[in-house]
Amino acid sequence: MRPARIALTLALATAAALLAERLHVPLPWMIGPLLATAALGVAGAPIEASQRLRNVGQWAIGATLGLTFTPEVAALLPRLAPAIVVGAAWALFAGWAFHRWLARANPGEAPSSTFFAAAIGGASEMAILAERAGARIDRVAAAHSLRLMIVVVVLPFGLHFSGARGVDLLPPAARGVDPAGLALLVALTLAGVALMRALRPPNPWVLGALAVTLALTATGITLSALPGAVPAAGQLFIGVALGARFTPGFARAAPRWLASVALGTVALIAASAGFGALLAGAAGLHPATGVLATAPGGIAEMCITAKVLQLGVPVVTAFHVLRYLAVLLLTGPLYRAELHRLARE
Repeated sequence: MRPARIALTLALATAAALLAERLHVPLPWMIGPLLATAALGVAGAPIEASQRLRNVGQWAIGATLGLTFTPEVAALLPRLAPAIVVGAAWALFAGWAFHRWLARANPGEAPSSTFFAAAIGGASEMAILAERAGARIDRVAAAHSLRLMIVVVVLPFGLHFSGARGVDLLPPAARGVDPAGLALLVALTLAGVALMRALRPPNPWVLGALAVTLALTATGITLSALPGAVPAAGQLFIGVALGARFTPGFARAAPRWLASVALGTVALIAASAGFGALLAGAAGLHPATGVLATAPGGIAEMCITAKVLQLGVPVVTAFHVLRYLAVLLLTGPLYRAELHRLARE
């Protein structure tokens, strides 16, 4: 029964992607499946996502992003290191501010729930930390799911209709698909994923493929480009995985909590966009690249948005990778500091 439901979900998601493409929706292969799957899930349709296909989608995104790190791009990144660090600091501050809003809008909610629900990035990892802290996991998971959905829909549309696209001036390292090179590239990236899984970092499918392709491309080794269908499939699988989180129970549970998350996310998008544009000006980047680099979305979703819209893909990826690591390493200590602050009030 489960394989049939997954196949049906993929068929419906593919139809939604084709329709979105026909309607000229930005990121049609992610936004189309995401919205269609979420709508059907809330309506009670038998929607189901596959964790294995989500992993494949993350591998595809990681490999796609790594291929943009040409030697020319790698030479530019050290100059941007201060801005990347500032971007990570902004994410930590924005998460704290979001937590304060959720606590104010939901009196009586435990600080552990509001704090980990507001962290910008690492949804599954934040759920684990939240569980250890005694938070309500349903609240945390719902907040991250809703925030990601809003960001994934709002930012691509906003950037698309603003006319911001095509600022990547450097060509990709490899333009053609070489069958033998592609086979070797797949084997090496899967080995990278296996190593990452053994080391047990978060998101090994993205980071493993990204690390291998980045290392190869930055040193001038160009085995092959990826077929165009690969990143499209990656977007589809990730869109389905995000949309499948929305169920009839999701829509009915804690409407006040969900409303506060939605309002806070919209404010967070606006604040991050303004900050990103200012940071881009200081660092000599295009404003749209700065907006995506500091956006409160996930690493895979924001970086593939940069890829499709051609908005400084390597720069956006570097910002989000460092932010991802900073959030994972520092959210726990910052939560303990927040508890001490609350105890003094």
